[in-house]
This record gives sequence, C-alpha cells and structure tokens, in this order.
Amino acid sequence: MSSVVNPTSSGPTSSGLERDARRIHDDKPLSPGSIAIGVVIGRMSEFFDFFVYGLGSILVFPKLIFPFAPSPVAATLMSFAIFPLAFIARPVGSLVFMWIDRHYGRGTKLTIALVILGGSTASIAFLPGFETIGYWAVALLALFRLGQGFALGGAWDGLASLLNLNAPPNHRGWYAMIPQLGAPIGFALASIIFYYFVVNLSEDDFLSWGWRYPFFVAFAINVVALFARLRIVASKEFGAAMEAQELKARPVFEMLSKHALDVVLGAFVPLASFALFHLVTIFPLSWVILNGGQSAARFLLVQVAGAAVGVIGIIVSGVIADRIGRRTELMIGAMLIAIFSFSAPFLLDAGGAGQDAYILIGFAVLGLTFGQASGAVSSRFTQYYRYTGAALTSDLAWLVGAAFAPLVALGLATSFGIVFIGGYLISGAICTLVALSLTRAPDQN
Repeated sequence: MSSVVNPTSSGPTSSGLERDARRIHDDKPLSPGSIAIGVVIGRMSEFFDFFVYGLGSILVFPKLIFPFAPSPVAATLMSFAIFPLAFIARPVGSLVFMWIDRHYGRGTKLTIALVILGGSTASIAFLPGFETIGYWAVALLALFRLGQGFALGGAWDGLASLLNLNAPPNHRGWYAMIPQLGAPIGFALASIIFYYFVVNLSEDDFLSWGWRYPFFVAFAINVVALFARLRIVASKEFGAAMEAQELKARPVFEMLSKHALDVVLGAFVPLASFALFHLVTIFPLSWVILNGGQSAARFLLVQVAGAAVGVIGIIVSGVIADRIGRRTELMIGAMLIAIFSFSAPFLLDAGGAGQDAYILIGFAVLGLTFGQASGAVSSRFTQYYRYTGAALTSDLAWLVGAAFAPLVALGLATSFGIVFIGGYLISGAICTLVALSLTRAPDQN
C-alpha cells in the first residue's frame, strides 16, 4: 500500500489512495462513454442544486422569507437579490479548494465540496420562515446560498477536460457539448419535482412543508454524483492525465501571470449564452406568476418541454461545431441571441401561447450557444494551466453573465417595460462577438 501522505502536506491526503485504486482498476480502462456518463451526472447534480434554489426563489421565498415586502414584485426582487451570492462566492471557493486539491488530493477536494454543496442545499429545507425567526430567516438563506456557491467552486473536477483529451481531433465540438447536457437535465428534474408538489398540494401545505422535499432530494443526488466522479478520478485515464500535468491544480496567481488576458476574454466569450440562460429558466416563471398568462404549474411543464428542446439544441451544436468550427458556431449563436432579443419581450407579454413560444424558441437558441460555451472557456489555456484557468474563467463568466440576470431582468421589466430585457440580451451578444473577435480561434488551441 502506498503512502497516503503528500510530501508537500503535513496532513493526510487522498492522492495515495487514488493511485492505489488506479492500480487495482488498471485492467479495466474507462471508455469515453463511461467518462461522458460520469461527467453528465456530475454536472446534472450541480445544476439541480442551483435550479431547485432558483425555482424556490420564485415559488417559495417571496412569501416565506420576504412577506414584509410592500408588494409581490418587491418580494421577488428581494429574493432575486440573494440569488447572485452563490456566484460571488464561487471564485472564493475555487481559490480555497485549489489549495486543498494541491495539498490533500482531488478525491478529498471533491468529497468536501459535494458534501458542502448538498448540505447547504438540504439545510434550506429546514429553514424557518420570517414569521418564525424574523430577519434571521433572510440571513440564513443568504448563508446557505453562499455555501452553495463556495462548494460549487470546489466541485470543478477536470472531468470535462479529461473527456476533451480523449476526443478525436475532428470531434472536439461533439465532446465539448456533452458536459453541457447536465444543465437542461438538472433543470427539467427540478421543475418536475416542484410541479408535482404544486399540483398535488394546497398552497398552504406547499408553503408549509411541500417545497422542502426538492431540497432533500438534492443531497441524495449529490451522493450519487460523488461516487460517479470518484470512480473516474480513480481511473487509469485520469491518473495518466494527472501524471502528464494536464489536470493538475496550479496556484491561481501563477496561472494569472501567464494567462490573465485569456481569463478576461474567456469570461466574456460565453456571455450571451449565460445571459440567456437564466432568462429562459428563472426569470420567465417569475414574470408569469406576477403578471399572469397561465398557471405556474402549467408553465413548469412548458419549461420541461423547453429543456428537452435545449438538449436537442446542445447535441446539434456539437455537430455544427465539428463542421464549421467552434468559434464560428459561437458567433452565429450570439447573432441568433441578438435576433431573439427583438421578439422575446413581445412573446413573453403575449399571453399563454406567446409565453410558450418564448420558452421553446429560447431554449432552442440557448442549446445551440450553451453547447459550446464550456469548450470555449477551457480551450483558451495551455495544458499546464488549463485546469486552473478554465475553473476561474468559468467562475467569472457565470458571475458576469448569469448571476444578476433574474434581478436585472425583473427590475428592468417592472420599472421601464419588458422591452428592456431585449436590450439586456443584445448587450450580452455584443460582448460575446467582441470577445470572439479579439481571441484566436478556440479550435486552433
């Protein structure tokens, strides 16, 4: 049995155990398909946690945590003000967990991160309302939301890069889209669970106890995802990539000394896609609840259908990227978002049929653009710094592009008119096009 003490650390590390596990499984290599399944499960669990919170911030928290607000719109805006905290905490989590990774091993890092992620999400299920503990309810909700983001920063496992390393040169777009499938799957699962409780419970029962169950489910899903990830971390393929210095965690400031410009530009490349991300998932449900057009339950089902369209769009993005190049595909996607932005506000304000069209068209466009967003971020960096660079760039991209989208969109729509969310989307598309024009083609990295 090899030692489990890292020479750079004074404490126990999982690195030795991971090497032993790789030797045990040396005659059982993982296929790219097995790696893909593990990656999708891991991403699905992360997005499920975040979407359970996102749906709760519309269906539950305005009434349970912010009943003191002067109006339903104000309560929802207050709820959305807590939403970005996870994205603010995420880069901090990346810094802390990169250190844990270097000193205690990838398995230790992932275990701690996913326990905190699942624990933070599950803790929200026990949260008393404002009427019980007053403003402490707001403080605890903010704390648990920060915990989600901090843990997500540590959940960056490098498995998407491992998948890319195993991709044939002419199929990199196809392999880049696979991790992105976790987003619509996680959203659909969260929406279906909430739909079940919204339909089958009275409003009082739902607000009393029914809404808590999706947050419990999140912890169980994280346990499954943890074992799926650890199985890949203990694989021969992952060990080979680590020994080749391709998936090692590097000091963040050392990476920035080499790739600061790549981090900045990489954060803006997926901006259009990330801005649209929460404008077809979180924001429209809040708009429907506040302004009508159809019931919340029915709209949740429409969003599930939209997620299915999004899955198809992501898959198609892989095919297109392999034919015309990822950079070209991303530029076309940004232009599609700009075109969609002109019709989006009018569809969302045109009753049930218009709202359905907004979701289905929006998810189709999102799938085509979001499908290559991950590959665009990771391809900016040399292999030596790719793991750390891609993690920090992804953190900043989500913070700039998606964190404040529900709050900004609802604030603009209620204060100045829904047409202004079109301007918000156009600004994201312009940022993406400018960033792409200033960078070398991702496919050439």
